Order: sequence, then structure tokens, then C-alpha cells
Amino acid sequence: MDGTLTPPALASTGLAAGGLANQAPPARPRAGADDKAVAKAAGEFEAQFVSQMLSQMWQGIETDGYFGGGNGEEMFRGLMINEYGKMITQSGQLGIADQVKQAMLKMQEV
Repeated sequence: MDGTLTPPALASTGLAAGGLANQAPPARPRAGADDKAVAKAAGEFEAQFVSQMLSQMWQGIETDGYFGGGNGEEMFRGLMINEYGKMITQSGQLGIADQVKQAMLKMQEV
């Protein structure tokens, strides 16, 4: 023993000899499958957002008694509004999904 004390954790990882300076920079996010997942999530967000807006719009609409209304319409109106939201999103006219996708990819950058 030479009389110097080095903590075991630093000696074993090479930090005592400047091991951090020799490490590679963190890897950037890879493109491909991750971009598709981000695009899908952004599209689902836009569809849900549009559906929420449409549900507020349809909230005050009354139906006539002969061909509409009742428990059946109450049950299926939400499903119809969700499908309308998906269709509006698929048209690509709003562009909310594109903005959300760009923001999500920017958050992933190192």
C-alpha cells in the first residue's frame, strides 16, 4: 500500500483517471419506426381533440321524435363523433397533427 486512498467506485469505473472525457457523446434518436410511432400518436391526439370540439358543438342539438332521439342515439352519438374526428384528421386539412409531431420530435432531440 502506498498510503493513498481512492474510493472503490471511482477506481473501478475509470473516473479517477479522466474516463469521462473519452466517452462518446449520447446517441441521437434514430429515425424510422420512432417517427411512425410519433406520427401515429400525433394523429390520434388530433382526432381526439377534434372529437372533443365536435361533441361540444353537438351538445345542444335536439332530434325529432319520429326518426331520432332516444337511448340508441345517446349511445351511438359519441361513436359517430369519434369517427367524424378521425375522418377530419385523415383529411389533413387542420394540420394539428403535423405541429404536434414536430413538437414531439423536437423534445426528443439531444
